[in-house]
Amino acid sequence: MVIQEIGFAVRSKISEIFYMIGYAGKLFKASFSFARQKASRKILTMQLLFTYVEALPICAVLAVAIGTAVVVLGNTVLTSLGQGKLTYDLLVLIVTRELGPLLIAFVVTARSATAIATEISTMVVNHEIEAYISVGIDPIKHLAAPRFIGVTLSLFFLNIYFSIFGLIAPALVIQFISTTNMGDYFNNLFQSLSVKTIVISLIKSIIFGMVISIDATMFGFSAGRASTEIPLAGLRAVTNAFLFIILTDVFITVLSYAF
Repeated sequence: MVIQEIGFAVRSKISEIFYMIGYAGKLFKASFSFARQKASRKILTMQLLFTYVEALPICAVLAVAIGTAVVVLGNTVLTSLGQGKLTYDLLVLIVTRELGPLLIAFVVTARSATAIATEISTMVVNHEIEAYISVGIDPIKHLAAPRFIGVTLSLFFLNIYFSIFGLIAPALVIQFISTTNMGDYFNNLFQSLSVKTIVISLIKSIIFGMVISIDATMFGFSAGRASTEIPLAGLRAVTNAFLFIILTDVFITVLSYAF
């Protein structure tokens, strides 16, 4: 009986993954033609406003806090060991390459994945999706594609924004805890910042944005007819997005260090 249940769970998960791949393919295709509709462009604008613009303050605070903490700890611990310059390598590694993209993805997942899944599942429960289909409007092209592009672009720009704040803000703090001037700080920082690090960071942000938007819209459309399905859609979207973000992050990190 236990083996039977395990087998059923594995089959269900595999089926869900294949369904997600098929849905992602259709969403990619729809994203190239959604801009022909004025209403879809408005949805894209609103998605950028909610996911990108409104998330700027919290991302700035997190970036400054993390960047400052890394510099203070590095200046305290590494300098005492005679390895002060490693502080800049650590700062770039944490803020730009590893923690930055992951943290931004978590923030966007918590804010936007829940909102998108809840909004679309509400439309499913209220039979609005059926109304779109009845008049010949593809809901994936009209509703999902602009959100897919909006979330992905938001992750991309928020990641850049996070890196800028996280790397520049410590330059002011270090003036009070070290004899290093701003010129030396930025000189050491740019020596530690490589093109490979920037590229990996941007790739992560784009893929994380895709994962979040695909999960949010897919689970929104997959909601049942009962109103109790609405919060469940948001919960499933967030849980699944967190899981795939972590797995994707590990995969990209291992791959980047392997090559």
